[in-house]
Amino acid sequence: MIVRNQPSIVIVTRPTRLEGLRRRWGTLGQAKFSLKAARAIANEDAATESPKARHAKSHATSAALVQADFADYSAEDDVYQRSVDELESMLQFGCPVKTIDRSFVPNYDFGLASVVVVVGQDGLVANVAKYVGDVPIVAVNPDPARIDGILLPFNSKHATLAVRSVLAGSARVKTVTLAEAKLNDGQRLLAFNDFFIGAASHISARYVITCDKRSEPQSSSGVIVSTGAGSTGWMSSVFNMAAGVARSMGADISQQSPLEWDANRLLWAVREPFQSRTSKINLVVGQLDAPKELVIESLMPEQGVIFSDGIESDFLPFISGSIVRIGISAQKAYLVYP
Repeated sequence: MIVRNQPSIVIVTRPTRLEGLRRRWGTLGQAKFSLKAARAIANEDAATESPKARHAKSHATSAALVQADFADYSAEDDVYQRSVDELESMLQFGCPVKTIDRSFVPNYDFGLASVVVVVGQDGLVANVAKYVGDVPIVAVNPDPARIDGILLPFNSKHATLAVRSVLAGSARVKTVTLAEAKLNDGQRLLAFNDFFIGAASHISARYVITCDKRSEPQSSSGVIVSTGAGSTGWMSSVFNMAAGVARSMGADISQQSPLEWDANRLLWAVREPFQSRTSKINLVVGQLDAPKELVIESLMPEQGVIFSDGIESDFLPFISGSIVRIGISAQKAYLVYP
């Protein structure tokens, strides 16, 4: 973690559901009309009422439901915008403050930032952490009534003290291990929680997997590689399923313990491996301690992908001829905590 001599503060925000509707439909009035029409169609049924009466009831019900939805969207938006406004006002410490939407994060230069303030949800923190380098992150829960916020220890007021401590060089910081995927064409991708390597659709993924000098061709629903931060998420569900199947067969196995967030170790597992004349099932789960890597060669002529932290739209193509090496990244994430 580095504190810059010329401090600056970057606030990262996300669109609320209300803003998402506005962006999609242009105006909130058009959004209300479109949602009401969609609900009216969904609510129509084959009741014994006359078509006219059924149509009137359907539209009345739709209007009420859409109004209720918009009331909740509006309340959520008000709380979020108030939190952002408070932060922008309270973080005026005499240094530049820049507020950016999450869509700009992958292309934003964080090199001059001394601290990044992320205004929840948890997924936003995970995504931002991959792009800010060694800049510490102060994660803010803007709406505790709606957001659990495992990665969001601060509210707007407490975040101010946290930012001050970062600028003073006295912040308490938790180091988070990141995973890194490196393709043979030079492309790379980081993961805060986990990687998925497989097919973009529900077809089987075909590849050759190598770990600890052992290799085999496989056909499966894809491979998951998890960091310590992600070991209580998607990866835990894989282990829970395996444990449940084992118990149903009379086996007594213990649950996989989650890793510490700063552990220099990754977990990997193959989802639904299929054994056939051309595919094996011997390499299905393991751990990667630095500097070990998991090497996977794609045998998919199309639709092979690698994405991180559940963001399917931000992916690396993984088609025949592609080889990926996955291991612990030299880059870390730094989360400020109270």
